[in-house]
Amino acid sequence: MSESITRRNHGLAGFLPGPSFEHYQARFAEHFMLDRRDGILTVRVHHDGEAALWSRGLLNAWNLLLSEISADRDTEVVIITGTGDAWLAGVDLASFAEPMHRWSSDLIDEQYNDGVKLLERIIHDLDVPTIAAINGPGPRLELPLLCDLTLCTPDVVIGDGNFRAGSAPGDGMHLVLHELIGAKRANHIVYTGEGVPADRARDLGLINEVLPRHDLLPRAIHLAESIMAKPRTARRMTHRLASRGWQRCMVADLRNAYAHQLLTTAGHKDQT
Repeated sequence: MSESITRRNHGLAGFLPGPSFEHYQARFAEHFMLDRRDGILTVRVHHDGEAALWSRGLLNAWNLLLSEISADRDTEVVIITGTGDAWLAGVDLASFAEPMHRWSSDLIDEQYNDGVKLLERIIHDLDVPTIAAINGPGPRLELPLLCDLTLCTPDVVIGDGNFRAGSAPGDGMHLVLHELIGAKRANHIVYTGEGVPADRARDLGLINEVLPRHDLLPRAIHLAESIMAKPRTARRMTHRLASRGWQRCMVADLRNAYAHQLLTTAGHKDQT
């Protein structure tokens, strides 16, 4: 039963309609394939039907999409995944070609807003259980690691390449690593640039399950269906409890950390 029908049946007249799934499904089609069945929304990031590249445009699209999903009360569980054999196929270098010290203040503000809102929305705004199915290697794994449950394929390696690239690790990955595996392990990953293979990541508590690629999404859907079998309030309240620690972490540290990274990047005069 849709949320709009539920509201009518309970006599909640005067409610404004929430976002239309069909509208934002079409709006974000360039970056995401969206499929919703029986309340379970699968978000598959892509570029022309292949693995996506990280770009400023994709960052902005994630921020705006999560805002729409959070306001859509007909979505009850969210699964996020990638396309093909990679979570992300790399970075769109052209998207970051202009050195940040040449950016206008408006562009810097947009980057800051998208950078912090990406993680704040999934933690503070999204009020339903979340499952990540990391379908292969790629950068920017902080978003799937923030989900309530995280599955991945055996070829996934979790790391943080910011310091190795000459930047401060402020975009969220270091915060996630610090929270999940502790300061010493997180700092070692940052300073050395060494990644954590999937099996080791599972043993450390970074992810929940390692699965062959062909079993990954079916397993995520099975978990989502088992969650959907429980009462709606139980689902949503359990997610809120699961997110509580992340909320404290984000409020305390995210915006400060991201500002440090932007300051570091803006000071580079030799960016390419």
